[in-house]
Amino acid sequence: MAAESTTEPSAVPATAAIADAAVRLGIAVHTAPVSLVALLPGRPFAGPAAPVTHLGSVDVLLETIDDAPPGAVLVVDNGGRDDEACVGDLMLLEAREAGMAGAVIWGRHRDSAQLREIGLPVFSRGSHPFGPRRVPPAGTAMRSAFLDGVTVTADHWVVGDDDGVLVLAAGDREQLFAEALRIQTVEGAQAERMRTGSSLRDQLDFARYRHRQAEDPTLTLRRYLAETGGAIET
Repeated sequence: MAAESTTEPSAVPATAAIADAAVRLGIAVHTAPVSLVALLPGRPFAGPAAPVTHLGSVDVLLETIDDAPPGAVLVVDNGGRDDEACVGDLMLLEAREAGMAGAVIWGRHRDSAQLREIGLPVFSRGSHPFGPRRVPPAGTAMRSAFLDGVTVTADHWVVGDDDGVLVLAAGDREQLFAEALRIQTVEGAQAERMRTGSSLRDQLDFARYRHRQAEDPTLTLRRYLAETGGAIET
């Protein structure tokens, strides 16, 4: 079973900030396929992964929901199939009622209108009217998922927003989130100063950077910003 979620939604940084933190800290963070799109833009989510490989039947999905802690993210591997939907309104309503934070489907969903009413954040490859028409094999639920090569187990956390979905090791979460929130604070302050008339070039002392870079062509803006405490992702 995945570890319980201990992070309040307000303390979850944006995926872009987490990505920047991963670069700064040298921590591996994986991106789910960019072909996955949000059914409900503007609904960020985060939580421990509750992964499962879809076998053509809902029993493994129900087992996964049954065992997942509140706040988990349902991650369903349907092989990226385009010939069927593997989840619909009843399954995702069940996930919502069980307290799950969202769902990431490496495949397609259906019942789009109902899913919008349910409101659970969902990323998938899009919609398809047919459910599975294959005969599902009997067997135990496979509690892992592969999102086009990105491995997801119960030892991962999943974070999603309008920029995409990230998969990170649960053990790296606190360090990544702390650095990402720091980056957001720096950028937020910079943006506020820009709105009151202080350009980003002024704030970063860009003229000084250009002077130093002319003297030392090996100086990069990223290194200069790191040295001066500016935004590091630029």
